Amino acid sequence: MVIAIIAVLAAMLLPALSKARQQARTTACLNNLRQLQLAYMLYVGDHRDELPQNDSVLEVDNNGDGTFSPGVSWCPGDVRRDPTTTNIQNGVLFPYNRTVGIYRCPADPGKVPLENGGFAPRTRSYNLSIWLNAQITDGSGAYAKLTEVNDPGISDCQAFVEVHEDTIADATFGLYPEGYGFYGDHWLDVPADRHNQGGTLSFLDGHVERYRWRTTKKGIAISDLATEPDNRSDMRKLQKTIPSLKTVAERQGF
Repeated sequence: MVIAIIAVLAAMLLPALSKARQQARTTACLNNLRQLQLAYMLYVGDHRDELPQNDSVLEVDNNGDGTFSPGVSWCPGDVRRDPTTTNIQNGVLFPYNRTVGIYRCPADPGKVPLENGGFAPRTRSYNLSIWLNAQITDGSGAYAKLTEVNDPGISDCQAFVEVHEDTIADATFGLYPEGYGFYGDHWLDVPADRHNQGGTLSFLDGHVERYRWRTTKKGIAISDLATEPDNRSDMRKLQKTIPSLKTVAERQGF
């Protein structure tokens, strides 16, 4: 009888404990983004309004061994190949917060292979918007200074985005506005959905949010067309946090 009662109590408590653990991980993830956003703004204040470098792996000087020279980006490297935190420490934000743990969501299941054949947790779960001082080969028209940001305003402009473990690689989050040809309807990077089918992001005014998605992001590959209505709706929601097609066209000189 005692065992039966314990079993019933356990069955009642386990869902609550699971929910509490999930909520704790979401809270920790949001706090990570607050810390990263604070470091970001401290950098801006120290560099006369200039936004931190945000170059993709394709644009920075690779040392040839999977590591990158200090100061080339807010976080250089390819997280799929980074078994250590060296690239995080070489990022321009690291001097403002030397805690490497804030670069990784505690719910991120992503692993990186080790030379000995084992695996270790990835070191980073977040990317920075491609519209914030990213040097992209097509001339993206990204903002270089904080005072340039006006569409959307800083309270609605995405900065760091939690990225799905199946697609994260370098540290830039690529998303183009609706109507921007091929790229306006295709996922270049995919947001995470590990917080009760939601993902976290920060904004330039310093606040952070959890976005609840209409549909799972699992199984979406880079450059996939957002055809399914709920998936398309999620993309449109996120596109409201980046410059409009009109602003992008003006900044690119179209």
